Amino acid sequence: MLRQLAKGLKDLIYPDCCPGCGLKLAPDKARKFICASCRDKLEMNLPPFCVSCGRHLEGASVEKNICPTCLKVKFNFDRAFSPCRYSGITKKLIRDFKYTGDDYLGEGLGKIMNEFIGEYNLPVGEMDFIIPVPLHKSRLREREFNQAEILSGQIGRECKKTVLPQVLMRPKPTKTQAELDPEGRRLNMENGFCVIRPELIREKNLLLVDDVLTTGATANQAAKSLKESGAKRVILLTLAS
Repeated sequence: MLRQLAKGLKDLIYPDCCPGCGLKLAPDKARKFICASCRDKLEMNLPPFCVSCGRHLEGASVEKNICPTCLKVKFNFDRAFSPCRYSGITKKLIRDFKYTGDDYLGEGLGKIMNEFIGEYNLPVGEMDFIIPVPLHKSRLREREFNQAEILSGQIGRECKKTVLPQVLMRPKPTKTQAELDPEGRRLNMENGFCVIRPELIREKNLLLVDDVLTTGATANQAAKSLKESGAKRVILLTLAS
């Protein structure tokens, strides 16, 4: 409530500006996500993609069809995809989306994900449900919204898929993953998820949605819980990796 009130006052005082560069947007472009210059600066994730984490492949990895990291790690999700690289303008937009209350960015960021789904014919049509990676209730109270749920809603509306936000839960608070090294992230997320009403996802194909894939610790544990509760297939889609 306070976040929404403060944001409303801010919008009255300041002109609509591009969240990427801060420049004022033309009246007909106001609240239309970002300016054309910043849109061109988004670092897109381009094929060939790793068959596991979905990141761009280079060099000898292209023939192997898998990146060096994924040769050493076995993820619980079946495959992952991301339209953007987690750098530059994209990184700033995601941080603003998550931490400064700019939830309106979800519409534009979700559009990028939907465009990627269409361009590369991702198997979203084969999925039975969309599952957003949840926040613990204390973190949700702090932010007042779950960015993964907003992105899931954008994808669900475009792809005509049902979003199940109350199936996957976080039973305990965890440290912010950004504060930890890779091993710390893995330990931090151990037993970090549980499934409510597993009968809803048993033998189902699920699209797991989050904002960022870094080490994969969060998505890996989320997918593990879904698989242990009977999910047949879990595809991960994040905005950036």
